[in-house]
Amino acid sequence: MFERSFTLANHKSALKRARQNDIRRLRNRAVKTRTRSIVKRVREAAGGNSKDIALQELQAAQSIVDKAAKKGVIHKKTAARKISRLNKLVAKIEG
Repeated sequence: MFERSFTLANHKSALKRARQNDIRRLRNRAVKTRTRSIVKRVREAAGGNSKDIALQELQAAQSIVDKAAKKGVIHKKTAARKISRLNKLVAKIEG
């Protein structure tokens, strides 16, 4: 289930905390990966000079990035900065 199968914890509470940390680490990694992927898709769509596709990808990216911030995986100002930069990128597209 987990990638790490060892822990240095010896007490019952520390063992539980180590298990919780592993679960959260895997969950956070999945959210971060999804965020990076959608941002990459927006950048690729913007590079293709197709404004309607880029706008659709941007809308999906805004939702995913906001959810990541809401879950605490990324900071809310980091999320705002990412969305702002993507908005500027898509706004530059002509067509």
